[in-house]
Amino acid sequence: MDAATNERLTRVGPGQPTGDLMRCFWQPVALVDEFDASLDARMKDRPVKKVRLLGQEFVLFRDDQGQWSMLDRDCPHRGADLSFGRYEGDGLRCPFHGWKFDVTGQCVDTPAEPEDSKLCTRIQQRRYPVQEASGVLFAWLGQAEAAPPLPALDCFAAPNSHTFAFKGLWHCNWLQAFEVGIDPAHTSFLHRFFADAPVDGEAYGKQFRGASAGDVNGEAWPMTRIMREACRPQIGFEAKPYGFEITTRRHLSDALEHVRVTHAIAPHTFVIPLSRTMTITQMHVPVDDHNTYWVSIFTSFAEPVDKDTMRRQRLAGVTLPDYLPVQGAHNDWGYDPQEQATQTYLGMGEEDINVHDQWACESMGRIQDRTREHLASTDVVIAANRRWLRTALDGLAQGVVPESVARAEVAQATTGPDTVDGIAPADTWQQWWREQVQAKRAQAAWQNPAYSPAHSPAHSPKA
Repeated sequence: MDAATNERLTRVGPGQPTGDLMRCFWQPVALVDEFDASLDARMKDRPVKKVRLLGQEFVLFRDDQGQWSMLDRDCPHRGADLSFGRYEGDGLRCPFHGWKFDVTGQCVDTPAEPEDSKLCTRIQQRRYPVQEASGVLFAWLGQAEAAPPLPALDCFAAPNSHTFAFKGLWHCNWLQAFEVGIDPAHTSFLHRFFADAPVDGEAYGKQFRGASAGDVNGEAWPMTRIMREACRPQIGFEAKPYGFEITTRRHLSDALEHVRVTHAIAPHTFVIPLSRTMTITQMHVPVDDHNTYWVSIFTSFAEPVDKDTMRRQRLAGVTLPDYLPVQGAHNDWGYDPQEQATQTYLGMGEEDINVHDQWACESMGRIQDRTREHLASTDVVIAANRRWLRTALDGLAQGVVPESVARAEVAQATTGPDTVDGIAPADTWQQWWREQVQAKRAQAAWQNPAYSPAHSPAHSPKA
């Protein structure tokens, strides 16, 4: 890749080609948990957060009626920072001169002006639509009239009881973060354990701990063993209106192979199986050119999600309130050469493989220099995704919204998508994985049209 193309695909600020592309999609801007006073005591009396997204500065808040609002952060009077505004329940008041703005961005008071002044009626701070879905707040930064619906993914169709959302910051560009997630080959090396971890209750909510569906000669293989012993995957993909369906097959014997079906949803989301009954939908939202939040929604097709356990596991790896990683370049990502020699391929711990991916992304530099890389046969999906990006940017430059969930008709028709992770008969694996998906969906109570949970729905738009 030449340097100019690398710049074109990575820069996300206003007016940049990829920045314009990102503004054709809803972006995850915060977790609802970030407004939970038990996790951040400041939220009890002042549910206000500063936000940086796609290189722009915003203030996000919830009024006393429960309405979400995201406004440009600079006060339209003299540019002071509204994230320090006085929270008055029904809006924010700039401490500089007292101008007050409601959730719509309308200025409702200019107290230093003459009593008969009508100035405030002419002042409208730009407001960005916000909607809540499955514990995540999504914001729309494009033209309001062009906003498509959120795609009808499982993570949005499931009720709140069956989803859990979390996030973390990586100090790198969005594209290298996303490309790790759509690279099926790296798991056999970056996440390789030299011994298999227990697959009992301690495996809950953790990747590569549980046994893969199916077995070899009556023995259930844990994912750690499959990744370690079957390290030459056969990777294929099929273009879909939303992105790509990715199939990764690992040879186990003449009769059996491991099959993993995942998905890439343009521009920066992947959907993968966590276990037999749970999927991960992970988005890589650009904070700016050099920083990215990954935002994951875990969706259960069996029992309700144990949110407390999953939150506790993951809070150990970040610091609140901004979900900054404990590990990083400042401490060599926790690297232990003795562990690397005896326990793991990387030497950065067994408990949180997210740190492994973080190292891979951050160690490339804030923006990977792709002029120095040499793609291999296992990078077939990465190459296809880069081709899609270039085509999408070319079309957008001509005013054409890319084929993706940026189009309302594609978003509405995009359901699922179906994932699988298991050991299949080598000669009938295509039929096998479809049957596995059907069985998984059949056991999900929320897939039943008659299902009516007592709690609030997972997707409750508030603009």
